[in-house]
Amino acid sequence: MNYIALFLISMATVGYETALTRYFAVAKWSEYGYWVISIVMVGFALSGVVLALWRDALASRASGLMAALPTLLVISAAAGYYFTTTNPFNPLQLQNPATWQPQIWNIAGYYLALLPFFFLAGLFISLSFVRYADRIGLVYAFDLTGAGAGAALILAAMYFVHAFFLVPLLLVPLALSAVFSGDVHRPKAVLAAAAALLASGSVLLWNNQATFNDFKAIYAPLHTPGAKTVATITSPRGDYDLLDDFTERVDTDISNNAGMLGVEGPPRAFGLYRDGNRIAALPMPGKLDTTYGDAALDALPYLLIKHPKVLLAGGSGGFRIAEIHRLGAAEIRVQEPEPVLFDALKHGLGPSPPADVSNGVAVDPAGPVASLADARRHWDIVDLSADFVDAAEVNATAFSKEAIAGYLRSLAPGGMVSIPVSIRDFPVYALRVLTTVRAALLSAGIENPVAHVVAYRSAWSVRILVAPDGWPADRLAVIRKFADDRSFDMVWYPGMDVAASKANIYNDLPAVSFDRGEVETGGPDDAIADEAEAVLGGRPSPSAEQFNLSPITLDQPFYYNVLRLDRIGTILKRLEILPQAEVGALVNLAVLGQAIVIAVLVLLVPLAAPGRVRAPQTGLLRAVIYFPMLALGFLFIEIYLIEKASFWLSDRTSGFALVLTGMLIFSGLGSVLTPRFHDAPRRGIALAVGVVVAWCVLAALFEQRMILATLDWTYSARVGLLLLITAPVSLALGMPFPLGLSRTGTGGFLPWAWGLNGAFSVVATPLANVIARQAGFNWVLLLAAIIYAVAAVTFPRLRTRTAWQPTSAPPSPTHPRASHSRAVD
Repeated sequence: MNYIALFLISMATVGYETALTRYFAVAKWSEYGYWVISIVMVGFALSGVVLALWRDALASRASGLMAALPTLLVISAAAGYYFTTTNPFNPLQLQNPATWQPQIWNIAGYYLALLPFFFLAGLFISLSFVRYADRIGLVYAFDLTGAGAGAALILAAMYFVHAFFLVPLLLVPLALSAVFSGDVHRPKAVLAAAAALLASGSVLLWNNQATFNDFKAIYAPLHTPGAKTVATITSPRGDYDLLDDFTERVDTDISNNAGMLGVEGPPRAFGLYRDGNRIAALPMPGKLDTTYGDAALDALPYLLIKHPKVLLAGGSGGFRIAEIHRLGAAEIRVQEPEPVLFDALKHGLGPSPPADVSNGVAVDPAGPVASLADARRHWDIVDLSADFVDAAEVNATAFSKEAIAGYLRSLAPGGMVSIPVSIRDFPVYALRVLTTVRAALLSAGIENPVAHVVAYRSAWSVRILVAPDGWPADRLAVIRKFADDRSFDMVWYPGMDVAASKANIYNDLPAVSFDRGEVETGGPDDAIADEAEAVLGGRPSPSAEQFNLSPITLDQPFYYNVLRLDRIGTILKRLEILPQAEVGALVNLAVLGQAIVIAVLVLLVPLAAPGRVRAPQTGLLRAVIYFPMLALGFLFIEIYLIEKASFWLSDRTSGFALVLTGMLIFSGLGSVLTPRFHDAPRRGIALAVGVVVAWCVLAALFEQRMILATLDWTYSARVGLLLLITAPVSLALGMPFPLGLSRTGTGGFLPWAWGLNGAFSVVATPLANVIARQAGFNWVLLLAAIIYAVAAVTFPRLRTRTAWQPTSAPPSPTHPRASHSRAVD
């Protein structure tokens, strides 16, 4: 066998999956791409089932099949992508009770388009295992390294190729695999694959139907008269477009009384979009006009503290820096972890000039939590920009209980923290952030949170000010005057009479019942003010019965997570009003439900064909528990590590790539060690599980503290420490699956075990996400330890010592492709 063919197909398959997730992130919404990709990945499990049921027939024709598969893979990859890009699926219509039914058929169309490729790729790989069972360790080594190379290749390609054109690149290694597959069939296989590559590549390159859907934020401005794209950047973090059109303005919350205050509205700007979603406004050439800042919602702290030293989370493209500089800040340290925004601040982007970083302004690419490691600095104001939370996924950690407590400890006497909350979609987000602020104050040792918080709002946003030293009467007088002059409403201040304040509400915000979808009050009202004191005081509030108001923490860093899944019936009735950011949790549930159904079907295969799928050396019950446990446990640990690495490096793409690559390589090395235990496999499983359980416990106890203590280290030092932490558990994770597979023999049970492991790998990702949202990532980790302990107890027992023994290291823990359903958006 030439292992290069397997290497190339494994490489292209992982690359294809990642390219599809990028397509969905740009053209549609990434949550729905995750749904589709997770389900079609069952093609691998299906290929294992088919091979288990018809092993002899397929194995006898393996040479011809493996020669023909490269051509079929080229055709199915191209056809699948073409029909994916022409699918008219619209997620907004899926949320509408009147238009959802056609969208179900569109989702089915995705399955029909993409399933053939993943099934054929899985068939090639599983045939390799069955056909070369005497060299299974070496076979898997090329599969594993191919998967790792595919992940690295596609990530590198994203720096040069737009997401819409990644798939055509991957047709090349698929076709090239024909050169190395087959025996007497090779010449015909090469010609067929070359013809398929030429035809399919031409179609995808010259008739590429991929485009932004009309529900993406970029669609309308991109199609306004005179609109033009003045700069583009492609990267694994996203595809960026800088637009120049007459609709682009600085997105800040200005008083309705701006004209009376002698202030003009926000100036024109460029709009910066990532994957079709607007993340910032960038300044146009010329003098930057920030006179509007005096009338902005977030100007208040700078009236309360003169010439402050400011820690600013997010520069808002440079506008926020200029605003607070004009408001009198003496020193500004800007934390901008989003790399394109950071480069735009330092060097400009296209025709947009860089920010003015003179006069006491410093720009840092680290996240705001990282700056807290420098205990020598004491800030007068810690200010989170209004657009910061949506500028990058990891920015949500800046709103966590631990982060806010750190800001409070870093303040100089009389200082304050300024936190924004958008209420355009759900006012309940303000209550959840107030809950988080309460938890942070208590964590920082500050009692009676009610006395340390001021909140005020416009019709669209809330600003929460937190002062560890409390609010003296003279400051409260300035705050109330600021709000009245600008027609902002007070949500809470110490001593506020909420009932009396309703007589002078500028921006009506009536309470709406989520259960009934009806306004609950008549006349002017402020639904947030009605509950603010109760929330800050830790008392029950009406919204807590309908929504999740638990604090945002580093263990549960989900900013958009207010839906209570125990009220799923009500949620489905109100589907049409849910914010897009909340839909991901429901999509995750749908993925989990479908994945469980498919996994159960794979599990029942031995009952349907007991004569074809029979383990010659081990009992069925133990195998039915053992192999699914390995799939669940491995993915739980991987997802935990990806989350922690993303926070540690302030970048989800880097965290994902490093964890995935590290775990693939080190688990492969662990798999190579398994022949040392073929005479004493129980000793091997005890060692591996012992290391995994010990690592999980130590990580749960100490990893978060270690991460916080090293956030100010250099990027390369953090990467090195991350890989050092990943290595021991990954080496151990590489051992249980091959040790268990050594008990399956070489018949139909081997591909069924492989398919079963793959099917439960698909279950693992959405299940881990549900657990993390509901209980936290530490629970994901601890459950992984328990799962591996169960796997150790159910390790298959030999019925006889005379059956097949492995001659080399079988595959490692779980099929790598099934673990990639949380790919880059």
